[in-house]
Amino acid sequence: MKKYKTIALCFIGILLIPSLAMAQVDFNQTPNDDLGNFEDKFQEYFYEALKQKGIENYQRSIEALQKCLRFDDKQAVVHFELGKNYVQLKNFGAAEDALKKAIALDNENEWYLDELYGIYVELNDFDKALKTVKQLVEYHPDYKEDLANLYFTNSKYRAALRVLDELDNDLGVSESRDYLRNKVYNATGADDDRIEYLEQRITDNPENETAYLNLIYRYSEQGNKAKAFSTAKELISKLPNSHLAHLALYKFYLDENNASKAIESMKLIVKSDIINADAKAKVLNDFVGFVRTNPQYESDLLEVTNEVTNDDTGQSDEELAMYYLQNNNKTRALSYFQKALGKDSNNFSILKNVLLIQIELDKFNEANLLSKIGLENFPAQPILYLINGVANNNLSKPKEALKVLEIGIDYVLDDAIMESDFYKQLSVAYKLDNNITKSEAFAKKAQDVLKQND
Repeated sequence: MKKYKTIALCFIGILLIPSLAMAQVDFNQTPNDDLGNFEDKFQEYFYEALKQKGIENYQRSIEALQKCLRFDDKQAVVHFELGKNYVQLKNFGAAEDALKKAIALDNENEWYLDELYGIYVELNDFDKALKTVKQLVEYHPDYKEDLANLYFTNSKYRAALRVLDELDNDLGVSESRDYLRNKVYNATGADDDRIEYLEQRITDNPENETAYLNLIYRYSEQGNKAKAFSTAKELISKLPNSHLAHLALYKFYLDENNASKAIESMKLIVKSDIINADAKAKVLNDFVGFVRTNPQYESDLLEVTNEVTNDDTGQSDEELAMYYLQNNNKTRALSYFQKALGKDSNNFSILKNVLLIQIELDKFNEANLLSKIGLENFPAQPILYLINGVANNNLSKPKEALKVLEIGIDYVLDDAIMESDFYKQLSVAYKLDNNITKSEAFAKKAQDVLKQND
């Protein structure tokens, strides 16, 4: 809405024409009385008004325009400029009055109507906006979309759909109008009408991929999987190169346990240069879930791994890492977690998983370095201090372990197991440092914490 703000800028050029062609005063006329040069004074005040408006001194611009009106109050352009200045000062009542006067003097000027329309939109006065935009439609069909929006805002849904149909017939469909149309259908609950409309669009244009995809989505939303599936198959028969069709097909194939067809669709999706990374990651997630219950297809999953893990988010790598972790393949899981962390270095969940697996795989040097980096970004996460302490203990660096563990334990809140783990590592560190008394004391504290929380 508010096309007026863009269109009205064109009017500035008209106003700057020295002859002020839109005014009725002849500024070249020689003065013929004792009042002095009437036209020169009018012109002087008018251009002063334009200058003041140009430097955003709207009140002074208004004062200059009011002086113009003392000479001649029949100049529509002066009232128009007054209205625009009042709009800038948020004095919408005065702006409306001024613009109405401009329109009364020149009712064929669309820019005056456009500015008035903008005021009504600003004030949420939809009745007046509707009346004004109906007049504007006579000048530009572009305003019809504004008209449809206003009908929707005023709950005149049938009228909104009628205007949208007219626009679609004249100009073809557009994303913005489809969005508004769906808002109308959502407001009225007319799902059958929506389905009928999409079916008609496919009848009118059997190669309209978007209409097929929308229809598949709407059928699925209604729980009509059979219709959605048949529409997806119809789409692929009409447009065999449609990659987007497979975003629906693979799901249906999985539901009917048609593994070969599902895998074929999933492979096409993850290799596609049309489908975005987020959609590919979602498909990979489903692929991982499928292979988890059907391990005989793991080779197919591995085949597409390198295709999908080139996305920027790291989401696909994380999904693969979780798959391998759940299948107790920690080495491969670590590899994919590290890839994911490289793409999303501020993801604490991924960082934690990398560190925990590094500890389990005795990669203490790597865990020591990475946990230090992690602490720079997440200084209040106790697990990072604990992991760093474990790594230093296993690297026979008890003093470094003691230092980091004593800091980290202060961040442990209401977690008896983690608190006990800290005490155990402190016990190990003191033992490595040959302080057996403190080592035994912390070992006892580790046991006591757990007993108190049984």
